[in-house]
Amino acid sequence: MSNQYDLVIRGGTVVDGTGAAPFAADVAVRDGVIVEIGTIDGQGQEEIDATGLAVTPGFIDAHTHYDGQITWESQMAPSSDHGVTTIVMGSCGVGFAPVRDGDHHLMIKLMEGVEDIPEVVMAEGVPFNWSSFPEYLDALDQRQADVDFAAQIPHSPLRVYVMGKRGADLEPPTPEDLVEMRRCVSEAVKAGALGVASSRNLFHRFRSGALAPSVTTELDEVLALAEGLKDAGSGVFQCNPNLDNDAKTELAIFRAIAERTGRPVTFSLIAIPTRPENWDNYVEGIKQAASDGLTIRAQFMPRPMGVLYGLDLSYHPFSLNPGFRPLAQLPLEEKVARMRDPELRARLLAEEPEDPNPAFVGLLKSITALYRISDPADYNFKPEDSLQAEAARRGIPARELIYDALLEDEGRAILCSYSSEVQEYLAKTRDLIGQDNSIVALGDGGAHYGMICDAAYTTYLLTGRLDRDGLDLTTIIKALTSQPAKSIGLEDRGVVGVGYKADLNVIDIDNMTLYRPRMKADLPAGGKRLSQKSKGYVATVVSGTVTYRNGEATGALPGRLVRGVKNAPGTKAEAEREIS
Repeated sequence: MSNQYDLVIRGGTVVDGTGAAPFAADVAVRDGVIVEIGTIDGQGQEEIDATGLAVTPGFIDAHTHYDGQITWESQMAPSSDHGVTTIVMGSCGVGFAPVRDGDHHLMIKLMEGVEDIPEVVMAEGVPFNWSSFPEYLDALDQRQADVDFAAQIPHSPLRVYVMGKRGADLEPPTPEDLVEMRRCVSEAVKAGALGVASSRNLFHRFRSGALAPSVTTELDEVLALAEGLKDAGSGVFQCNPNLDNDAKTELAIFRAIAERTGRPVTFSLIAIPTRPENWDNYVEGIKQAASDGLTIRAQFMPRPMGVLYGLDLSYHPFSLNPGFRPLAQLPLEEKVARMRDPELRARLLAEEPEDPNPAFVGLLKSITALYRISDPADYNFKPEDSLQAEAARRGIPARELIYDALLEDEGRAILCSYSSEVQEYLAKTRDLIGQDNSIVALGDGGAHYGMICDAAYTTYLLTGRLDRDGLDLTTIIKALTSQPAKSIGLEDRGVVGVGYKADLNVIDIDNMTLYRPRMKADLPAGGKRLSQKSKGYVATVVSGTVTYRNGEATGALPGRLVRGVKNAPGTKAEAEREIS
């Protein structure tokens, strides 16, 4: 008897991504699509025994920065190590297209400053075999990966593409500039971009300290971009707000976009100690927008946003001190040996950080609590777990304990700081996870190679938040699948249902483990990046093909560029698309 299906997953507990109760069923796949759910009598060319395991949709990461990585490699790690099967790039208004000859280095320097990707890595890895955004998509069409990938047109490159040096120098646009930006956005969306992305975040700067081109733009320019979406009749406006502003000011901009164009808006919801009232105001703002018939969604991390510090990472509390600069490029072993010298230790403890970029100096000076990351990783710290609290208990200066902690594990120790007190943040995100217009995201996969490793937030939800404060598996899976899919217009995935794309995870929930991040040197030009592994993903499936088994890549690369929105199966729009 010939095989009736390409893949059958048998005996699992289906958590379908809609929030519905789990149920026992087999899942059959043919031609990259789920074709049957229930008791499957026919055979599959490949079969997976999911007895005692959960069968879920593949996870969808709506906020990444793989714009460069997708051009030089095929594994979108760390996201693809953690059950992610679709990623969206171009976030925060930075990327590599559109770009004119002569501006390649400017785009590289911008990504270096905003997203902490080493300049030499991008100079060697990114081919720049494109100019316009449609040409960039055409180049991506030639790529194969372990996940599907989609793109947004980023504001900063677009501004420079249209305005040249005036755009990089933050000059205001002419009316002609605005018309051209609008045209380019419409062109990009018609070619397959999922939307346009911008940033007003003052932390987004070149390494020199100069602001990213998009940051100071006025409402007329923002609305011109949004009008490009309206012209194309599709697309989402994504924005990283000005964190120094009050929430009501930023929400007024988002509402203006939605009211003027009718297009959805999504923004980064970030807890800032200097503006503690903003969080609640943003949350109330998206609820009010919904009641007013506007779609404004918040993207947020399921744990506080953190920065990692270590001797082999981009930064640590002493990395910008003048006395450390001669050590910065030394091999780790030699760096550790030098830092154990009592004279250098005393000097570094006495110095203050110095750098032309005030954002990085501010980053180090703002540290109030540092935590050791254990292995396996446990991110749900209490205040008494901090090195500062430990130093107080021991009656020693905190800087001395931090210095010594960096030298632990032969200098491979990793410390982290959070923008918020952890337990407080977990409490205020509890009711957002799985709620309408609140999207779990901001893992920033493909960026911050040496200072952040948040792309494993999917696994963190399953290890650090499942069954905590009433968060059940159905709610968490919905938050990782159908909700982000809907927010970006890719409703052909994110659900275990007949007719949906066969992007799936088979998960051993009871044995999920998230390991400590580790540094490895496997980027172009020998560049380093953080990697984070996990245990519990028995299989990950993209378009019906198994891409990972027990956490190890199979070598299969079924992932392709996704152009434009995709409707859910069975809808009128989907039926019309199939007929055409």
